[in-house]
Amino acid sequence: MYTSYVYLGLVAITYAYAYQEYRYTGLLDRFTQASNAVDGLKSDLEVFGGQCVISANNKRTATWWVNLTSILSIHHITIYYRTGNVAWGPSNGYAPRFLVFSLYISNTTDTTDGALCFKDTNFTLSTIPAVFNITCTVHGQYVIYYNERLAGVAYPVGYSSYAFNDFCEDEVYGCSEPGSYGANCSIPCPDPHCLYCDSENGSCQGCVPGYQGHHCELECPFGFLEMAV
Repeated sequence: MYTSYVYLGLVAITYAYAYQEYRYTGLLDRFTQASNAVDGLKSDLEVFGGQCVISANNKRTATWWVNLTSILSIHHITIYYRTGNVAWGPSNGYAPRFLVFSLYISNTTDTTDGALCFKDTNFTLSTIPAVFNITCTVHGQYVIYYNERLAGVAYPVGYSSYAFNDFCEDEVYGCSEPGSYGANCSIPCPDPHCLYCDSENGSCQGCVPGYQGHHCELECPFGFLEMAV
Protein backbone atom coordinates (compact mmCIF):
# COMPACT_ATOMS: atom_id res chain seq x y z
CA MET A 1 0.00 0.00 0.00
CA TYR A 2 1.31 3.42 -0.95
CA THR A 3 0.33 6.97 -0.07
CA SER A 4 -0.30 9.51 -2.80
CA TYR A 5 -2.79 12.02 -4.17
CA VAL A 6 -6.02 11.84 -6.15
CA TYR A 7 -8.06 14.66 -7.68
CA LEU A 8 -11.39 15.55 -6.09
CA GLY A 9 -13.64 18.57 -5.85
CA LEU A 10 -12.74 19.34 -9.47
CA VAL A 11 -9.85 21.48 -8.26
CA ALA A 12 -9.04 20.14 -4.80
CA ILE A 13 -6.54 17.40 -4.04
CA THR A 14 -6.97 14.94 -1.20
CA TYR A 15 -4.74 12.30 0.35
CA ALA A 16 -5.40 8.77 -0.84
CA TYR A 17 -3.97 5.24 -0.74
CA ALA A 18 -3.46 3.02 -3.78
CA TYR A 19 -3.01 -0.74 -4.04
CA GLN A 20 -2.64 -3.36 -6.76
CA GLU A 21 -3.15 -7.10 -6.55
CA TYR A 22 -0.04 -8.19 -8.46
CA ARG A 23 2.82 -5.75 -8.88
CA TYR A 24 5.49 -6.26 -11.51
CA THR A 25 8.66 -7.05 -9.57
CA GLY A 26 11.35 -6.99 -12.23
CA LEU A 27 12.04 -3.26 -11.82
CA LEU A 28 12.57 -0.76 -9.03
CA ASP A 29 9.41 0.03 -7.06
CA ARG A 30 9.27 3.58 -8.33
CA PHE A 31 8.66 2.36 -11.87
CA THR A 32 5.75 0.06 -11.05
CA GLN A 33 4.05 0.99 -7.76
CA ALA A 34 0.30 1.43 -7.40
CA SER A 35 0.56 5.07 -6.33
CA ASN A 36 1.97 6.07 -9.73
CA ALA A 37 -1.61 6.07 -10.98
CA VAL A 38 -2.63 8.83 -8.55
CA ASP A 39 0.46 11.05 -8.50
CA GLY A 40 -0.90 13.68 -10.90
CA LEU A 41 1.72 12.81 -13.54
CA LYS A 42 0.74 11.61 -17.01
CA SER A 43 3.25 13.12 -19.43
CA ASP A 44 5.37 9.97 -19.85
CA LEU A 45 3.22 6.93 -20.56
CA GLU A 46 5.88 4.23 -20.60
CA VAL A 47 7.32 2.17 -17.80
CA PHE A 48 10.65 3.93 -17.27
CA GLY A 49 8.92 7.29 -16.91
CA GLY A 50 7.89 6.18 -13.43
CA GLN A 51 4.38 7.59 -13.89
CA CYS A 52 2.44 4.36 -14.48
CA VAL A 53 1.29 1.46 -12.36
CA ILE A 54 2.63 -1.79 -13.84
CA SER A 55 1.13 -5.16 -12.97
CA ALA A 56 2.72 -8.60 -13.12
CA ASN A 57 2.74 -10.79 -16.20
CA ASN A 58 0.84 -14.07 -16.61
CA LYS A 59 -1.97 -13.33 -14.12
CA ARG A 60 -5.61 -14.27 -14.66
CA THR A 61 -6.99 -11.33 -12.67
CA ALA A 62 -5.84 -7.76 -12.19
CA THR A 63 -7.17 -5.48 -9.44
CA TRP A 64 -6.14 -1.94 -8.59
CA TRP A 65 -7.90 0.38 -6.19
CA VAL A 66 -7.57 3.80 -4.64
CA ASN A 67 -8.87 4.58 -1.15
CA LEU A 68 -10.23 8.12 -1.00
CA THR A 69 -10.01 7.84 2.83
CA SER A 70 -13.69 8.68 3.35
CA ILE A 71 -17.02 8.27 1.58
CA LEU A 72 -17.27 11.03 -1.03
CA SER A 73 -19.67 12.06 -3.78
CA ILE A 74 -18.12 11.17 -7.14
CA HIS A 75 -19.02 12.71 -10.48
CA HIS A 76 -16.67 11.22 -13.07
CA ILE A 77 -13.45 9.28 -13.55
CA THR A 78 -10.72 9.69 -16.16
CA ILE A 79 -8.14 6.99 -16.89
CA TYR A 80 -4.96 7.49 -18.92
CA TYR A 81 -3.76 4.18 -20.27
CA ARG A 82 -0.18 3.07 -20.61
CA THR A 83 0.67 3.61 -24.29
CA GLY A 84 4.43 3.14 -24.31
CA ASN A 85 4.59 6.64 -25.82
CA VAL A 86 3.70 5.25 -29.24
CA ALA A 87 0.63 5.81 -31.40
CA TRP A 88 -2.54 4.38 -29.89
CA GLY A 89 -4.65 1.96 -31.89
CA PRO A 90 -4.87 -1.67 -33.00
CA SER A 91 -1.10 -1.85 -33.54
CA ASN A 92 -0.30 -0.70 -30.00
CA GLY A 93 0.71 -3.74 -27.98
CA TYR A 94 -0.87 -2.40 -24.77
CA ALA A 95 -4.39 -1.80 -26.12
CA PRO A 96 -5.44 -5.49 -25.85
CA ARG A 97 -4.76 -5.40 -22.11
CA PHE A 98 -7.61 -2.99 -21.36
CA LEU A 99 -10.45 -4.68 -23.21
CA VAL A 100 -13.41 -5.84 -21.08
CA PHE A 101 -12.27 -4.04 -17.89
CA SER A 102 -14.67 -2.96 -15.12
CA LEU A 103 -14.83 0.03 -12.78
CA TYR A 104 -16.54 -0.10 -9.39
CA ILE A 105 -17.25 2.41 -6.63
CA SER A 106 -17.49 0.80 -3.20
CA ASN A 107 -17.28 1.58 0.50
CA THR A 108 -14.92 -1.40 0.89
CA THR A 109 -12.30 -3.13 -1.26
CA ASP A 110 -14.91 -5.75 -2.19
CA THR A 111 -16.54 -5.04 -5.56
CA THR A 112 -19.71 -6.86 -4.49
CA ASP A 113 -20.29 -4.20 -1.82
CA GLY A 114 -20.35 -1.39 -4.37
CA ALA A 115 -21.80 -0.09 -7.61
CA LEU A 116 -20.63 -1.11 -11.06
CA CYS A 117 -19.86 2.14 -12.84
CA PHE A 118 -18.70 0.63 -16.10
CA LYS A 119 -18.04 -2.74 -17.70
CA ASP A 120 -16.59 -2.84 -21.17
CA THR A 121 -18.68 -4.97 -23.51
CA ASN A 122 -18.24 -3.02 -26.75
CA PHE A 123 -14.70 -1.67 -27.15
CA THR A 124 -12.43 -3.14 -29.80
CA LEU A 125 -8.77 -2.48 -30.55
CA SER A 126 -9.96 0.18 -32.99
CA THR A 127 -12.39 1.95 -30.65
CA ILE A 128 -10.93 1.81 -27.15
CA PRO A 129 -9.62 5.31 -26.34
CA ALA A 130 -6.21 6.06 -24.85
CA VAL A 131 -7.95 8.38 -22.37
CA PHE A 132 -11.17 6.96 -20.96
CA ASN A 133 -13.88 9.08 -19.30
CA ILE A 134 -16.95 7.81 -17.50
CA THR A 135 -19.60 9.71 -15.53
CA CYS A 136 -20.53 7.86 -12.36
CA THR A 137 -22.57 9.95 -9.93
CA VAL A 138 -22.46 7.76 -6.83
CA HIS A 139 -20.78 8.04 -3.45
CA GLY A 140 -18.09 5.73 -2.14
CA GLN A 141 -14.63 5.44 -0.67
CA TYR A 142 -12.89 3.07 -3.09
CA VAL A 143 -12.52 3.30 -6.86
CA ILE A 144 -11.70 -0.21 -8.10
CA TYR A 145 -10.34 -1.20 -11.51
CA TYR A 146 -10.73 -4.88 -12.36
CA ASN A 147 -9.95 -7.06 -15.35
CA GLU A 148 -9.73 -10.78 -15.94
CA ARG A 149 -8.65 -13.42 -18.42
CA LEU A 150 -10.00 -16.59 -16.90
CA ALA A 151 -8.77 -20.05 -17.81
CA GLY A 152 -11.24 -21.97 -19.96
CA VAL A 153 -12.98 -18.83 -21.23
CA ALA A 154 -12.76 -18.10 -24.96
CA TYR A 155 -12.03 -14.40 -25.45
CA PRO A 156 -12.33 -12.66 -28.83
CA VAL A 157 -9.34 -12.43 -31.14
CA GLY A 158 -7.17 -9.45 -30.20
CA TYR A 159 -7.61 -9.69 -26.43
CA SER A 160 -4.52 -10.11 -24.28
CA SER A 161 -3.93 -13.63 -22.97
CA TYR A 162 -3.59 -12.39 -19.38
CA ALA A 163 -5.05 -9.61 -17.21
CA PHE A 164 -3.28 -6.33 -16.51
CA ASN A 165 -3.92 -3.01 -14.76
CA ASP A 166 -1.26 -0.96 -16.53
CA PHE A 167 -2.36 2.68 -16.62
CA CYS A 168 -0.70 5.96 -15.83
CA GLU A 169 -3.34 8.06 -14.11
CA ASP A 170 -6.74 7.54 -12.52
CA GLU A 171 -8.36 10.90 -11.84
CA VAL A 172 -11.45 10.92 -9.63
CA TYR A 173 -13.58 14.05 -9.79
CA GLY A 174 -16.37 14.98 -7.41
CA CYS A 175 -17.04 16.78 -4.15
CA SER A 176 -14.44 16.41 -1.43
CA GLU A 177 -16.89 17.41 1.31
CA PRO A 178 -20.17 15.54 1.90
CA GLY A 179 -23.44 17.41 1.76
CA SER A 180 -22.77 19.49 -1.37
CA TYR A 181 -23.10 19.28 -5.14
CA GLY A 182 -22.84 21.34 -8.33
CA ALA A 183 -20.00 22.33 -10.66
CA ASN A 184 -17.97 23.83 -7.82
CA CYS A 185 -19.47 21.67 -5.06
CA SER A 186 -20.81 24.87 -3.55
CA ILE A 187 -24.54 24.05 -3.40
CA PRO A 188 -25.80 22.37 -0.21
CA CYS A 189 -27.78 19.17 -0.69
CA PRO A 190 -31.45 20.26 -0.85
CA ASP A 191 -32.69 17.80 1.76
CA PRO A 192 -31.65 18.98 5.25
CA HIS A 193 -30.96 15.49 6.60
CA CYS A 194 -29.15 14.26 3.50
CA LEU A 195 -25.55 13.19 4.13
CA TYR A 196 -24.58 12.50 0.50
CA CYS A 197 -26.26 13.70 -2.66
CA ASP A 198 -25.73 13.24 -6.39
CA SER A 199 -22.85 15.54 -7.33
CA GLU A 200 -24.67 16.60 -10.49
CA ASN A 201 -28.38 16.99 -9.65
CA GLY A 202 -28.44 16.99 -5.83
CA SER A 203 -30.72 13.97 -5.40
CA CYS A 204 -30.12 12.35 -2.03
CA GLN A 205 -28.02 9.18 -1.93
CA GLY A 206 -27.72 8.68 1.83
CA CYS A 207 -29.16 10.07 5.06
CA VAL A 208 -27.52 11.25 8.25
CA PRO A 209 -27.85 8.73 11.11
CA GLY A 210 -31.37 8.66 12.50
CA TYR A 211 -33.23 9.50 9.28
CA GLN A 212 -34.58 7.55 6.35
CA GLY A 213 -36.80 7.95 3.31
CA HIS A 214 -36.26 9.17 -0.24
CA HIS A 215 -35.67 12.72 1.00
CA CYS A 216 -34.42 11.70 4.47
CA GLU A 217 -37.60 13.20 5.84
CA LEU A 218 -38.53 10.33 8.16
CA GLU A 219 -37.04 9.79 11.58
CA CYS A 220 -35.95 6.23 12.26
CA PRO A 221 -37.87 4.35 14.97
CA PHE A 222 -36.45 4.74 18.45
CA GLY A 223 -33.29 2.70 18.80
CA PHE A 224 -32.57 2.58 15.06
CA LEU A 225 -29.89 5.12 14.21
CA GLU A 226 -28.13 3.51 11.29
CA MET A 227 -27.54 5.64 8.22
CA ALA A 228 -30.13 4.88 5.57
CA VAL A 229 -28.56 4.46 2.13
